[in-house]
Amino acid sequence: MQPSNGPMGGMRDRYVVTAAQMQAIESRVFAAGMPVAALMEKVAGLITQRVMAWRSIAQGPRVGILAGPGHNGGDALVVARELHLRGYQVAVYLPFERRKELTDRHAQYAASLGIEVSPDLAPVLAADWLVDGLFGFGLERPIEGALAEAIDQVNNSGKPIVSIDLPSGLHTDSGAVLGKAIRSTLTLCLGLWKRGLLLDRALDWVGQAELIDFDLPLADIQAILGPDPQLNRITAHLAQLPLNRSPATHKYEQGHLLVVAGSAVYMGAAFLAALGARSSGVGMLTVAVPASLKPWLVAQIPEALVVACPETDMGKIARVDLDLARYDAIACGCGLTREATPIVQAVWESDRPLVLDADGLNALAQLGWRDRQGPVVLTPHWGEFQRLFPNLVAQTSDRLELAQRAAQQTGAIVLLKGARTVVAEPGGQSWMVPESTPGLARGGSGDVLAGLLGGLVAQARPTALTDWGYWAATAAWWHAQAGIQAVQDRSILGVNGASLADGLLTVARQQTQALEKQS
Repeated sequence: MQPSNGPMGGMRDRYVVTAAQMQAIESRVFAAGMPVAALMEKVAGLITQRVMAWRSIAQGPRVGILAGPGHNGGDALVVARELHLRGYQVAVYLPFERRKELTDRHAQYAASLGIEVSPDLAPVLAADWLVDGLFGFGLERPIEGALAEAIDQVNNSGKPIVSIDLPSGLHTDSGAVLGKAIRSTLTLCLGLWKRGLLLDRALDWVGQAELIDFDLPLADIQAILGPDPQLNRITAHLAQLPLNRSPATHKYEQGHLLVVAGSAVYMGAAFLAALGARSSGVGMLTVAVPASLKPWLVAQIPEALVVACPETDMGKIARVDLDLARYDAIACGCGLTREATPIVQAVWESDRPLVLDADGLNALAQLGWRDRQGPVVLTPHWGEFQRLFPNLVAQTSDRLELAQRAAQQTGAIVLLKGARTVVAEPGGQSWMVPESTPGLARGGSGDVLAGLLGGLVAQARPTALTDWGYWAATAAWWHAQAGIQAVQDRSILGVNGASLADGLLTVARQQTQALEKQS
């Protein structure tokens, strides 16, 4: 089952909204009597605190503010005022003659305090760092003309830039660039996470992303998104590793996973998948490999039950002579080679929960989709996804939407790997992994994830597809955090199977310590 949401900050941190949903939530707040001006002051005050911690006067006394015509520009103008009152040297670029009344009043007041407010970009470009408040959520039209040229100058200036809510020019829902966009160093997302910020295509523009939580009422959020949101941002608040165990438990209560992997060409894939499974804490691990690999793998993973499968002349598994009903889950595909179709067909015909990865996915693309009795998680990278679902790829480039459509089309859980991995289940619920590292972009990291996921579901024994999706998202989050930990310990060049396994256990230890502090 999915865990409780923990403290309120963690609850809000999980929500991901579209522009229309955010507008509906804010409309409820304003309709209930919250003055727009009061909320603007509160939000801008929180932004000011954060940017002052980011850049003190000693680090950069000159601040350039890019202010737009709407309430995002109003926020920026309040930030300009507050920084000015705290001793910063502030200049405001405001190229819009028509602007909302509240924004216009803040512009007038800023000018009365001696802040330079003008349509001239030069004073802003002379600053030490910049605040982008040109456009907030809901921008739909491409940025063109003089404003596009101004954004190019800002991006080419080399100045650190903090964007309010999202970088101006990014589409709130898709993360696509609308003509031109600010390339931010730090993005302070307001209230709730915007969908587009969490997609791969936005990453070059967003920089570091943080949530400014200004206490939107949970009742208003849930009135629009429902009590159990359809789209979740999975973080340490939501992920629950299998750390709590009964003192009287035994190994079979902690799940039995079968990993079917490896070949003479890809010996390491079976080892890496077994490493991931071992780090999950699964009670029993059986690894089925070509017979010639067994002595080597036993030496590497002595606690695993290594099964020697009949193999072909090319060192590939010929068949799996096992009673598959004995296992709580099966992870299949890592390093099997493109000739794995008979193996995949055999595990597909069982009713055991199945994690299908790598060559298992390539074999499935050859076999074609068919219904099966047990649940299945597909874990494709982009190339494998294209082979599995060419008809969907032709319709859209939105990775989250693609995963959702694939899940609905097949009835499977779809974990689409990438810089920001997304997980979708057939009932419509989805999860987004909010951070990762390019250090994971190397061969073998996916094998570790497949084993880790298999180990988790073997322990959890989920029944509802929603819970399957949750555990897939938890595995993806845990794997990403392990990669981040490996980069911290060994640099971006040092992420490999062993360091990933070490990172998984470091993250588990950190989670254990957090739980101990809460108790």
